[in-house]
Amino acid sequence: MVYRALGLLNLMVIVVLSGCNSENKTKATSGTLVDEANAASVMLASDISLALKPAQLDWVGQKIFQNECAGQYECLVHWNESEAFPSLGIGHFIWYPEGVNERFVESFPALYEYMEQRQRDIPEWLRELEPFDAPWPDRETFLKVADSPEMSELREFLAGTQGVQAEFIFRRAKDSLAKIIEAAPEPRQADVKRRLQTLSQTPGGVYAIMDYVNFKGEGLSPDERYNGEGWGLLQVLLAMPAVSASVDSDAVDPDSAVPGTLAEFRKAAGDVLARRARNAANPVEQDRWLAGWLKRLDTYREPIDMYSVPGVSN
Repeated sequence: MVYRALGLLNLMVIVVLSGCNSENKTKATSGTLVDEANAASVMLASDISLALKPAQLDWVGQKIFQNECAGQYECLVHWNESEAFPSLGIGHFIWYPEGVNERFVESFPALYEYMEQRQRDIPEWLRELEPFDAPWPDRETFLKVADSPEMSELREFLAGTQGVQAEFIFRRAKDSLAKIIEAAPEPRQADVKRRLQTLSQTPGGVYAIMDYVNFKGEGLSPDERYNGEGWGLLQVLLAMPAVSASVDSDAVDPDSAVPGTLAEFRKAAGDVLARRARNAANPVEQDRWLAGWLKRLDTYREPIDMYSVPGVSN
């Protein structure tokens, strides 16, 4: 099995959330004013930045690919048992067949649009799909064509665009921050913001944000709930202990050499996912999936040798 390595990014990737303009008002096409609350929500995260150098983004992409696919080429186009949809790419982006509309946020169509914007060489048969639904109605049909030329072309396309997929995950996480802060109960908004500020200061923290949003979502969709309780990034941040306005930068987790917030994030995420598994109607989440989820969370650690990577400096 051969797949192309990550490393397709030639320019520094530094994405900073920008604040709104001083007017806080913008004319809409219809002539109405955009709600000032939208501008206020952007301001909530205006001083939080996610910034990664190319080698760091490659590292994050490789970690996500390892988490989702164990680095296996065939897994780039996959259909899990007990699921009604396939999962594609390094982030196992969900793609619903026609007529399937489950509680999980579909992400592959958004990735496809991003690929088009980046002018990637998309397989022609993929471009011709109308509507843009997964062309396999069920897992049995999918497995019958697993070795078809179209499937091979799709895997090769996804293997060759891993860097762009990592960018997409990065941007999705970045674009979520203001919404996540705004969705928190008002008394906790400042606390949630401080947690995100601390996590965003190191590659390991940015990786945790990126991977968790891709893995279990932002926690904003009312459909992504069991017994009324969500499991996304918002719920993890709310499950973390409250912090004071001045975070102790010397509070270090000795087993991972990272600020204590990252260790607390792992614990809170484990509690949230254990709650999800308990609430799930399908026992497979508790019996099979939870152990793998917790193992994934344990990778949320600062890479001690990150600054020895060529092209990365303090």
